[in-house]
Amino acid sequence: MLNFLSKEVREGLELARKAKERRKSKLRVQVGDAVFPVLRFWHDGFVLDGALTPHLRGLVDLYDGSRHVFQCLIVAATVDGDEITCEFKRLTHVADKAPLDFWLDPALPVGLLPKA
Repeated sequence: MLNFLSKEVREGLELARKAKERRKSKLRVQVGDAVFPVLRFWHDGFVLDGALTPHLRGLVDLYDGSRHVFQCLIVAATVDGDEITCEFKRLTHVADKAPLDFWLDPALPVGLLPKA
C-alpha cells in the first residue's frame, strides 16, 4: 500500500506511528534502574522499541504508569525489524497486601457495637 511513497516519507510515517504508540501506552518495563516503554501487550508477550531497548531476558517488572502491575519471566525475545517481541513464561499479578491463609466468612460482622 505504501510502495508508491518515497523512502523518506515511509520512514517518517513509521516514526510517527512509533511515537503515537509510545504516547498511547502507559505500560513500561523496568529492569533495575532502566525503564523501557511497551508498544503493544497481549496475554503471553509484548513488543518493545528495538532502538531504545537491549535484548532482554529473565525477570522484569511491568508498570502501568506508576503502579506496579506484573512481574514477567521473559524466556524468548526476537528482533522483528526495529521492534523486539518478548514472550514470557510467567506473568504474576503484584498484590498490595499479603494473601490470606484462612477463609474469611463474608457474613461476619465488620465490627461489634456495644449496648448503648
